[in-house]
Amino acid sequence: MKVVCLGGGPAGLYFAISLKLRDPQAEILVLERNKPDDTFGWGVVLSDETLDNMRTNDPASAATIAKHFAYWDDIKVVKEDVAITSSGHGFCGLGRKQMLIDLQNRARELGIELRFETEVDDIDRLKSEYDLVVAADGINSKTRTRYAEHFKPEIDTRACKFIWLGTHAKFDDAFTFIFKKTDHGWIWAHAYQFDDNTATFIVECAEDTWTGLGFDQMDQDQTVAECERIFADHLGGNDLISNMKHLRGSAWLNFNRVLCEKWHHENVVLLGDASATAHFSIGSGSKLAIESAIALAELVHSKPTLEEAFKTYQEDRRLDVLRLQSAARNSTEWFEEVERYLHLDPVQFTYSLLTRSQRISHENLRLRDPEWLRSAEEWFQAQAGENGVHRAPMFAPYRLRDMSLKNRVVVSPMAQYKAVDGCPTDWHFTHYAERAKGGAGLVYIEMTCVSPEGRITPGCPGLYAPEHEEAWKRLTGFIHAETTAKLCMQIGHSGRKGSTQLGWDDMDAPLKDGNWQTVSASSIPWDQGHAAPRAIDRAEMDVIRDQFVAATEMADRAGFDMVELHAAHGYLLSSFISPVSNTRDDDYGGSLENRMRYPLEVFAAMRAVWPEAKPMSVRISASDWVEGGVTAEEAVQIAAMFRAAGVDIVDVSAGQTSTDARPVYGRMFQTPFSDRIRNEGGLPTMAVGNIYEPDHVNSILMAGRADLVCLARPHLADPYWTLHAAAALGDEATEWPLPYLAGRDQMRRLAERGEGLGIKV
Repeated sequence: MKVVCLGGGPAGLYFAISLKLRDPQAEILVLERNKPDDTFGWGVVLSDETLDNMRTNDPASAATIAKHFAYWDDIKVVKEDVAITSSGHGFCGLGRKQMLIDLQNRARELGIELRFETEVDDIDRLKSEYDLVVAADGINSKTRTRYAEHFKPEIDTRACKFIWLGTHAKFDDAFTFIFKKTDHGWIWAHAYQFDDNTATFIVECAEDTWTGLGFDQMDQDQTVAECERIFADHLGGNDLISNMKHLRGSAWLNFNRVLCEKWHHENVVLLGDASATAHFSIGSGSKLAIESAIALAELVHSKPTLEEAFKTYQEDRRLDVLRLQSAARNSTEWFEEVERYLHLDPVQFTYSLLTRSQRISHENLRLRDPEWLRSAEEWFQAQAGENGVHRAPMFAPYRLRDMSLKNRVVVSPMAQYKAVDGCPTDWHFTHYAERAKGGAGLVYIEMTCVSPEGRITPGCPGLYAPEHEEAWKRLTGFIHAETTAKLCMQIGHSGRKGSTQLGWDDMDAPLKDGNWQTVSASSIPWDQGHAAPRAIDRAEMDVIRDQFVAATEMADRAGFDMVELHAAHGYLLSSFISPVSNTRDDDYGGSLENRMRYPLEVFAAMRAVWPEAKPMSVRISASDWVEGGVTAEEAVQIAAMFRAAGVDIVDVSAGQTSTDARPVYGRMFQTPFSDRIRNEGGLPTMAVGNIYEPDHVNSILMAGRADLVCLARPHLADPYWTLHAAAALGDEATEWPLPYLAGRDQMRRLAERGEGLGIKV
């Protein structure tokens, strides 16, 4: 087989070595445009997993490279004058130039031909002359550009500016992040040692900071001098060094996230940064390149045709690449939005940084550095008024007005569809009583409607008749007498999403008979199967506002501790907020201020009759996930408007406002909206959405992404989720109902023996 590798970086060289080991008869040529000792990065970071793969693949080159490794275990976070160090992270690094030299020597030893200072302009010719063309020609791949219609690359240029520098300053004790405040915003450095004398020093900042500091007007020497001035306290008198002097103009870059729909075309295959990139903040670009090179070499050798090899290569590697890119995207976005978090206490800020990619979770951090995490958990409890207490964040108390919650776990509202004429039944009594006994601090009642026409389905409960009030009062009386859980009544009106079938029949589909007229901000049907709603007029707005008020008064008399206004998910008030469903041309449509006018009016009327000592929340859809709909940025303004009207905490959901929505699902997928509202808007929030493990809850709280965490489906499957989580985590301070103490003791014994309790920690 005749093989040509375009690009003599780690990806191209390591593929050539890996294939030659498997097929010694292969004729392999590596073409590189630069000189053998040119390199435009500084250090390379490799994980233990990648090192193990390299040792298995080629012990000889792995042993040579390992001689040059610098190892470190700590991550140090320096924010202004405060430094916090966490251990147990296990990195190793070496100079990129040294790695290239080691791989070049190994390639020559195996009989691979290397040609340097060779520009490749005629890829079509190479494609016809060689059996296999491996395009490892980097992030600006000419090959990818030449065959773009086949590879279909997606290139996402990220927001921050960065420059890759080196220094002889010492950072040999830790991978160090340094955050410095300037008159024009924050600027930060990623620094790590990669040999005895040299460290990588990447400087990064937002573009407005970059412009404000004048970097856009500086040449390279001036840029380096200014960076030296800013970070002088951390350089120990050492210079910063650029190896990009050969470039004209600025050496600042914006990172390009690359992902191709297809990685191969005929006998050409993409490898390394040419096919997919991972942001430098998670140090995994070399990991991707090396592991993909091994996989590709093995498949080219073992599969009967290149087509089969390429197909399997993409299928096998794509998921790993997407996972890594997802983690890299999380990390990239954290740094792009870092000024959102710089107000946090240094402990919480450090935790947020350590867990930014979601690859390190709360319990994973405990395995890495139990002592530091313990101190952080004690700090969190102290912020909640529990000094000297060590418990997981989910078990910290929380206070809203005069309502005190024993922990941060919330049973999210979940429709039961078991009411009769709006009246809750024994099903509701049993359902909510069990979950209140289950240990959560706050239990939500499903959306309860202000009128018969305000119901979603005929099985939805209401607060519009005396018998409703009495039934709810029976429930609150039992829960308050027998548990320490608090109860929140969620009040809403279905709007254009009403008059539908029960959830287990045909969800969101119109009733087969007995339909009622629905109303909305505008006469736009939910979908083609629904009749158009009536656009609500001012007189009817007054009637429905007063129904919300009457329901709020009922909730108070029934003994609820808190009420929530449902202004999300496409229901009536949500239909006013979203421009997708609100096309009015009066004072209630158009601008955000106009679209918010009626929801705020309803909330203010409810707040006026709800006791001052009791809290109120609002649920919002922080994104419509539709072009032209509500955005995450606008959601911060929406939350602030409700806060100004008296909301105590914002229940941050997303979507369900349009059938055209295209949400991006995943674990904790709606938490970023809560994070943004809390840390940009300075508002208390509740996080919701595919949160199902104690680890998720603790990570969200400890990182300051929400103040309370709502779990829905886990509480459907296990009413005692919180008690089981406490046993699994070894939390002995969580109170159990007295009749259940024997069960508690057994769970604790099982947990101590490491036996599964149905809760992953």
